[in-house]
Amino acid sequence: MTGHAHVVEAPDGASPRLALMLLHGTGGDEHDLVPLGREAAPDAVLSGGRGGGRVRGAPRFFRRLAEGAFDEADLVARAADLAAFAEAAFARHAPGLPRAALGFSNGANIAAALMLLHPRLLDAAVLLRPMVPLVPSALPDLAGRRALLASGIADPLAPPAEGARLAALLRGAGAAVRTLAVPAGHGLTRADVSAAASFLAPAGVAG
Repeated sequence: MTGHAHVVEAPDGASPRLALMLLHGTGGDEHDLVPLGREAAPDAVLSGGRGGGRVRGAPRFFRRLAEGAFDEADLVARAADLAAFAEAAFARHAPGLPRAALGFSNGANIAAALMLLHPRLLDAAVLLRPMVPLVPSALPDLAGRRALLASGIADPLAPPAEGARLAALLRGAGAAVRTLAVPAGHGLTRADVSAAASFLAPAGVAG
């Protein structure tokens, strides 16, 4: 996302405890998840960026070849670009703080790719309606990293089986993974917000 639109928001009246990168779904932008991020982590420095990929004009973080089929070469390249953007943003706006990502749909998938391809970047990730973005040839060492995966029971785009596959992949790499099955489709609910807030609470990421 180097050179792409982004927004940074410091916590209002609180000492920052966490750096939280917000990653939107297809068709979203850098502002989409700011309200959710602020509610889930009131004392976080929020950093939202707009994906540089496009599908029929809609912003995405990487291309897909068809529904549920991803362009892996594009994914790897854009994950590297996003990791460089995030490193610079974290260092500039939230030096020394624990680092987390909160992603929805396509944003959740790029966040999962960051964990698998750039395992030192994030301490934790909230993955809302995720799929398996790719399976690396060798699993990274994710010991000490944490992830929350929330799938919609009736989600036709990112079915719960995909979330379960990703959870197994991250656990196989050593991450501590919490899963949640939400009585919903692809859209987000209050249960997602509550689960994200609990996961990102001081006793979690920064504890």
